[in-house]
Amino acid sequence: MSLQGPLIVVAESPATALVEALGEAGAFPIVETKWADAPTAFVSVKPSAVIIAEPGPPVSESASRMLCLQIATAAGPIVPTIAFADDEHDAAIPLALTTDASMPFAHVIKRLQSAMRVRALHTTVLRRIEIFASHGGKMPLLPIGDALDDATVLVAGRGPLYPALSVAMGEQAKMVGALSVEAAARHLNERDIDSIVIGDGFSPRMVEAFLTVLAQDSRFHEIPIAVIGEAPADFSELLPNIDHVGGEPSRLVSRMIPLIRLRAFESRLKRMLKSLEADGVFDPDTGLLTRDSFWHELTRSVAEAADRSQALSIARYSFDGALDARTRLDGARAVTRLIRNIDFACRDDDGAILIAFTQTDLRAAHVVARRIAAAIKTAMTSPNGDATPITANVTLASQKNGDTLDSLMQRVMGSRMVAAE
Repeated sequence: MSLQGPLIVVAESPATALVEALGEAGAFPIVETKWADAPTAFVSVKPSAVIIAEPGPPVSESASRMLCLQIATAAGPIVPTIAFADDEHDAAIPLALTTDASMPFAHVIKRLQSAMRVRALHTTVLRRIEIFASHGGKMPLLPIGDALDDATVLVAGRGPLYPALSVAMGEQAKMVGALSVEAAARHLNERDIDSIVIGDGFSPRMVEAFLTVLAQDSRFHEIPIAVIGEAPADFSELLPNIDHVGGEPSRLVSRMIPLIRLRAFESRLKRMLKSLEADGVFDPDTGLLTRDSFWHELTRSVAEAADRSQALSIARYSFDGALDARTRLDGARAVTRLIRNIDFACRDDDGAILIAFTQTDLRAAHVVARRIAAAIKTAMTSPNGDATPITANVTLASQKNGDTLDSLMQRVMGSRMVAAE
């Protein structure tokens, strides 16, 4: 990823070695500044990224607050901020992506490149929004609010720190717990995970094996990872957002939160881009088709199935239990990675999920629908047993000769399969 700037490096003492490393990595131009001049430099330079090269606290509290406000409210794409920290000092500003001051500069650069990729994605989305609006397109409803509200963090561990770590993380984001590496791997396959914390209680060999699997899977190359306890082999070359951390669980969580927020924001951007590239037919909140687009596609599919004597089946998933908005979103988003490319789905006005299985007869659809129901329920249910049990009710119908869209949907609304409990 290109590091074309400008970049601002904030430090009271000259950060010569860091600036040289950035320059060798292709960063240009690089502007060095002290804390007192940092807000002025931010306004005049309009940087692509900021690096705070010394662990906090900042020399000037007022300059720190102003710089933090400027970064958070900058017009245009996000401005990634990397801040050094050590065992005694946290990052100088709370929104910064923390990196350990003892790590090699190569790791710092990889973390910056990872964050710059999210900035580039944000730039693309903003440009596509302008193009989409200029062509008279109806803008989809873009997700709003803190991206951290969308995040799910996997905390794996079985040592004495695990309970406190789980509580501290659960207070900040949705937390999924795992008492074994095998359970952690299962959660990674079943859920959308935005960060991983590997707690105490595992042997170095077990942690190394787990990290090796993560490094070999492209889905997890840039996921934020925190490893507690004895450090296994160095994975910083393969996993740019990995840290070996210690200290109190609350401090670990505070260091991880900016990375988790950035990862969740990246997921939002990808859903937005998918919607914009398809002229707004996808809902950027869930990744499924919008309701209008679904019915348009279903009408066409029913006609084509009748003309070509092809199979077509429709499934409707409704849910019983105390479901909040986040739980329903988790279920809807799970569908996007469960259905085949030839199938399509939407979230209906009442929160139910509709899936159309093209080229699929009733028997095959019955098997697939049950599997999807179980997977959706897993994504929606807290693995920690602290939520009301959820029942996924599935109704299913397949197109018959002479069927219209209305007659097919009447059967879908009334022909319930056995609930997946």
